[in-house]
Amino acid sequence: MSTGVLHKAWQRARTQRLLEWLVLLAPWAAVACALTWRLAGAAAALAVLAIAIVAMAVAAASASRSLDRAWVVGRLDARADMEDSADLLFALPQGLTPLQRLQQARLQQRLCASAPRLALPWRWPRLLASLLLAAAAGAALVWWPARPAATVRPATVQSPRAQPAGFTVISAQRLQLRPPAYTGQAARETPALDARAAVGTQLQWTLRFAPQPRGAALVFHDGRRVALRREGEDWRGSHVLQHSALYRIALEDAPPLQQRRAHRLDAIADRPPQVRVLQPEQSLTLLQEGQTRWPLAFAVHDDYGVAAAAQLRVVLAQGSGENIAFRESLLTLTGSGPASARRFGRTLDPLALGMAVGDDLIVQLIVCDNRRPVPQQARSASLILRWPPDLGSQAGGLDGIVKKALPAYFRSQRQIIIDAQALLEQKRRLPAQGFVTRSDAIGVDQRILRLRYGQFLGEEAEGAPKPPPAPTSATADSSAPATAAASDRQAHDDHAGEPAAPAAGLGRQADVLAEFGHTHDQAEAATLLDPQTRATLKAALDQMWQSELHLRQGQPELALPFAYKALELIKQVQQAERVYLARVGPELPPIDPGRRLRGDRTGLSPAQIKVSAATAPDPAPLRAWQALGDHPGATADADLLQQLQRWLGDHPMEVEDPLAFAAALDRVRNEPACAACRGHLRALLWTALARPPAQVQRRPPADQVGQRYLDALEAAREARP
Repeated sequence: MSTGVLHKAWQRARTQRLLEWLVLLAPWAAVACALTWRLAGAAAALAVLAIAIVAMAVAAASASRSLDRAWVVGRLDARADMEDSADLLFALPQGLTPLQRLQQARLQQRLCASAPRLALPWRWPRLLASLLLAAAAGAALVWWPARPAATVRPATVQSPRAQPAGFTVISAQRLQLRPPAYTGQAARETPALDARAAVGTQLQWTLRFAPQPRGAALVFHDGRRVALRREGEDWRGSHVLQHSALYRIALEDAPPLQQRRAHRLDAIADRPPQVRVLQPEQSLTLLQEGQTRWPLAFAVHDDYGVAAAAQLRVVLAQGSGENIAFRESLLTLTGSGPASARRFGRTLDPLALGMAVGDDLIVQLIVCDNRRPVPQQARSASLILRWPPDLGSQAGGLDGIVKKALPAYFRSQRQIIIDAQALLEQKRRLPAQGFVTRSDAIGVDQRILRLRYGQFLGEEAEGAPKPPPAPTSATADSSAPATAAASDRQAHDDHAGEPAAPAAGLGRQADVLAEFGHTHDQAEAATLLDPQTRATLKAALDQMWQSELHLRQGQPELALPFAYKALELIKQVQQAERVYLARVGPELPPIDPGRRLRGDRTGLSPAQIKVSAATAPDPAPLRAWQALGDHPGATADADLLQQLQRWLGDHPMEVEDPLAFAAALDRVRNEPACAACRGHLRALLWTALARPPAQVQRRPPADQVGQRYLDALEAAREARP
């Protein structure tokens, strides 16, 4: 029984808190709806009303739920008869001790005898203050002037008595802008006569004059005119924005406009799509062994949207030399993502496209934007998938054909790996010193191979060539390719039977070059490698150096990773190709011996170099800049400004902002007494003036001290015997 009384009191307190918040927020919701109705109309006011009702309900419910069990316990403990034990009223008897159950029963009896009052008193000061503030805001809305019913927004409206004498006033003005449909931008209107919109935007002017002229037109700075037609009290005109321009309102049979300033229209050009390659990361990709998939991914961005479909241009180049055939095809790709940032992807199968050894597969993405009527097209960078050719089948020995970049003995890195692996297998059966000796011998082979590679990069030799150490006992397959050690021994064996060269003679140029020179320093002997191949070869040398270091220290197990890496880099170098160009001399006409030493110059004419005179810069900007620095109102200003206008039309790219320059020029023409206007135009002219050519400055004459010094030098020269 006591529990039901307690819950009823709790519910009354929550209801009171809910009503209090509703009374507090309702006046402000009404003010928000009234303000929206005055600014945006009845439809927007209804929407704001619905939002306000939901917000009020959420806020009131949240305030009501804040009166939770802890709040009730605190309110009950404030009573003296609860003895700070009100929390026992919400506990289950099964979980209480006998003493706690006794106390719970006593509290319930007290609640039955005296019903609790949990609700707080209404906070009337707070409610009255909120109501008064809301009433004041509502009164301000009532006295706020209503929007005019006319479709034209008023500008500076003046009564006929207040109007300046001899001027026409624009009493109302509006400019509507309707961008092209493909841009996705909504139509808008502005009370200003300046605008910035996309190219192709439809502009609609609505003007009202006081007094009314007989005719009106919009005159652009390039001479174009847009006639305004009269409809009742309004004058309307339309124009499609294609280029940025300045314009002024011209009236017929009416006093001039009070506002003489030219208005500016900025045309925002539609940029072509921007294509970025996401995958692969490099433009040239080498086809790996067993590769059957080539993934492609592109990201395309555009200011007004990219077409949903794009074309992937696929070109297969087959053949070599002059016998190259091309086969082109187009694949349609569908993009994903928003219109302004689409992603296109495709995975190609090179084998299915007919690619073979030595072929190149070239792809390029072609995308269009949504511009109408003629869309803009953009192409990505060309991506190449190359199947490296079989270098062993290429011919050699002739100039002008493709040869291997490196000779065959560079493949001996594989034999060094085989020798190192065989040495590791025999490590348990060899004495420690013998193991180190054989490892050092393999390291010497690695050194010789590294030096031969270094010659192709122009490196100096490390001492005179020495024969390799005694052959190791490692066995290898007889079918393995020629090794570096074998090639070294063969090179020394080939010269073993040759007679010894005579001693170099003192001062003989050929002997000196043979003894101290290097063949790789000569243009004909040095190998010309492309930068990428040179970088790969340099990396291989670094790996060989690490391999040699560990082999010479008797650690072949540590040298093998570097040797494998060096072998991999060597294979990449072997796959690189180079074209040798045939050396040909100049093809001069044959000499007629009969005309020699006779002085006959018939048919001969000296070569004459035509020198064209430098074009002198237009003096109009400089003269105008000088004239604008004089006092305003000079008589030559009108002619100079006309010449400056002509110069601006002929050289629009020589100024940073042609429209700002034209506006400043127009303002100076209409207000010749404005010193600030002349100064602004003069500052713009300063950046457009041609720089004077550099000239040699004449040395200033010597002063008295310098002249005495020169006279002393001259006297000393004359006194010298």
